[in-house]
Amino acid sequence: MKYRSLLFIPGNAPGMLQNMDILGADAYLIDLEDAVSIENKDAARLLVKEFLEHHKPDLPIFVRINPPDTAYFNDDIEALKYTDITGFMLPKAGVESVKSLDGKLQDTNLSILALIETARSLEMAFETLGASKRVEGVLLGAEDLTLDLGAKRTKASTEIEYARKKIVAAARAQNVEAIDTPWTDTEDLEGLERDALYAESLGFTGKALISPRHTTIVNRVFSPSQEDIQYALRVFEALKVAKEEGKGAFSLDGKMVDKPIILRATNVLKQTGDFKEEYDALL
Repeated sequence: MKYRSLLFIPGNAPGMLQNMDILGADAYLIDLEDAVSIENKDAARLLVKEFLEHHKPDLPIFVRINPPDTAYFNDDIEALKYTDITGFMLPKAGVESVKSLDGKLQDTNLSILALIETARSLEMAFETLGASKRVEGVLLGAEDLTLDLGAKRTKASTEIEYARKKIVAAARAQNVEAIDTPWTDTEDLEGLERDALYAESLGFTGKALISPRHTTIVNRVFSPSQEDIQYALRVFEALKVAKEEGKGAFSLDGKMVDKPIILRATNVLKQTGDFKEEYDALL
């Protein structure tokens, strides 16, 4: 499933947990790591466990557990792996930590979202995403990454240009979702839209969020426009005519249509639900 928007929910915020269904995101990331102080880790885990045992939100839920090098890693997994969640987000993800988490989930169907947030894990992104078939997606954690790099985090985000492109390439190569880092200024909606548009242009499939105010903009940016949909439909109509006429190649609007254009049109229509069964025979 493609997640256009993944909204972080603090694991110690019962009000936000209760209202999760109406916040507008495609999926939710309940956070037991950065959002929860050390002294509240156990209480937050218990709160999340009780919530998940008594509520069934209609949308996918991931839980960001604490890193493997903490005392809370195993406790988080054991407390929550049999609840009705989609999977875990693994912070400080690397090859060995992904394999470790995979081993602890052998009797479940849970997925893994790998959080890449160190220089080493960035350079090992391809290997990390291929370390388990459970890996469904990768999230770029720009705040911790720039700290590790010794770089200044800015709204322009030039300091994460390389990281963004490497994450997208690794995700595409491993056929998993590429999720962009959150926009941290909750009031700057224009900046959010620019940032999301740029991430989408690089090939990211969605964006993580820290504010429900950001869901509408991000969902729109990562959805095909009506212009995209209409063009994709026209590609398939032209392809159908070409097949009927026995043509191996054809043009649309004066431009040659090749396999990448057809595949892009296919992805657009499958994402919007406009892909027709008859189109399969044309591919």
